[in-house]
Amino acid sequence: MTAPRLQDFIKAYDVRGLVPQQLNAAVASALGSAFAQVVVIPGGATDLVIGHDMRPSSPELSRAFAAGAAAHGVDVTMIGLCSTDGLYYASGARGVPGAMFTASHNPAGYNGIKLCRSGARPVGLDSGLAEVRDLAQWLLDRGAHHDLPSGSRTGSIAEADLLVDYADFLHSLVDLSRGRPLTVVVDAGNGMAGHTVPAVLQRTALPLEVVPLYFELDGTFPNHEANPLEPENLRDLQAAVLAHDADLGLAFDGDADRCFVVDERGTPVTPSAITALVAAREIAREVAAGVDPGDVAVVHNVICSRAVPETILEAGARPVRTRVGHSFIKAQMAEHAAVFGGEHSAHYYFRDFWFADTGMLAAMHVLAALGEQTGPLSELVAPYERYTGSGEINSRVEDVAAATARVRAWGDERGATVDLLDGLSMSSGPDGAYWAVSLRPSNTEPLLRLNVEASDEATMSKVRDEVLRMVRA
Repeated sequence: MTAPRLQDFIKAYDVRGLVPQQLNAAVASALGSAFAQVVVIPGGATDLVIGHDMRPSSPELSRAFAAGAAAHGVDVTMIGLCSTDGLYYASGARGVPGAMFTASHNPAGYNGIKLCRSGARPVGLDSGLAEVRDLAQWLLDRGAHHDLPSGSRTGSIAEADLLVDYADFLHSLVDLSRGRPLTVVVDAGNGMAGHTVPAVLQRTALPLEVVPLYFELDGTFPNHEANPLEPENLRDLQAAVLAHDADLGLAFDGDADRCFVVDERGTPVTPSAITALVAAREIAREVAAGVDPGDVAVVHNVICSRAVPETILEAGARPVRTRVGHSFIKAQMAEHAAVFGGEHSAHYYFRDFWFADTGMLAAMHVLAALGEQTGPLSELVAPYERYTGSGEINSRVEDVAAATARVRAWGDERGATVDLLDGLSMSSGPDGAYWAVSLRPSNTEPLLRLNVEASDEATMSKVRDEVLRMVRA
């Protein structure tokens, strides 16, 4: 059988392929071997931690990867079922590289791998993944992925359950024990939050009543896709919040590294507002510890609402704007020693969590903030919901450069401020109502992704429609 072409399904940040056509035990073994040779051993490590989600293929694939790595003398700890941030915890706390088997929110036919160096540092195409891919391809093409290197000691493969340790660590960062009683509906989407939420949020000492939705681990996703970024996947959560008169709702994606929030009215809270809320809390914590606010940095990407940098500046701290994507966020956080970072896609990154993203810790910050005051969540987040956004609108275009140039010319005619950090960003001048446009090309498809924000609905709609006409002309 011809080996699959790994470049077809190894993306910028991870592996994401169809099982078994692309990702199977032979491929996982070759990738484990290559990861040991390219990342683990050259990085000075002798150990590796591996976790997996609830997809039916995850146990077999993770075992094959472990065998490939162990063939090179690497000692492997299998932590079994976990969320992606649970794997990051294991990598950070133990100081070893890691591999997480998950396809996140992809449909049931997929699986994948997220790789990290010790301390949960990311591995992407520009930081080792390309070399892992190419070596694994060479091994597969030679049929050599099962060969034991001559003279090498075979590493051990052991098992450990770190779920309680993970939960304890999160509680050391955010205290949920002193807030007022809250009722929270959690939609796990049959993903890994069904495994982690009981350990983290359903402790007997917490003043939380958790109403579970779809906590049964099921990688076929029988109820809805585990992708809360799509509005239709929030409908069950919104209805349950109203039916239970809950204080808020939380929705996690398949591997539970992203968290989306719904207020007491069933209205989604934008990830930008959550970013601003958590940023304000983390800055205040640093200041309370005696840190000068001017020395506190918070990272946000180009699509986050203007309310995010405004909130950071109002607290006296430094906003750091960066490109979309976790590798850029993590690099900027490390460079600036940023206390926190947020993205419009509901990825939230914490310095105290090895600069890695964790939806659960962000959710705990929201619960703590709400529990510390008496008003509803809608009032708590209102100061951070200052502007009206379009959400992301994708357009398939024949000539991405030409369409972008048309939008740039449209903005130039209106005296817009232009920024080319990540695609084309434009914002209105000092006169008239505020608006901002972000137009970014897809890395993998002939698509342009448009996000528009404005001071009011009418301005947003007008700018959105005019720019879309330019894009789709």
